[in-house]
Amino acid sequence: MADDNGTEREHTTVVETGGGGGGGGVLAVVLLIIVVLVLLYIFRADLGLGGKTVLPSTVNVNVNHS
Repeated sequence: MADDNGTEREHTTVVETGGGGGGGGVLAVVLLIIVVLVLLYIFRADLGLGGKTVLPSTVNVNVNHS
């Protein structure tokens, strides 16, 4: 083997991780879930998902005797 005469060499290793552009699909799925949940919240009464039914507390009935 060759002698370096007492000098040290610095070695750098470059590792490529494949571009790093794979986060777009995850973001799209998260946004889709949020949109679906918001639409379900808005239209929950129309879909029968716990929408409040307003009932009057009193009912006035007029009976006319003739």
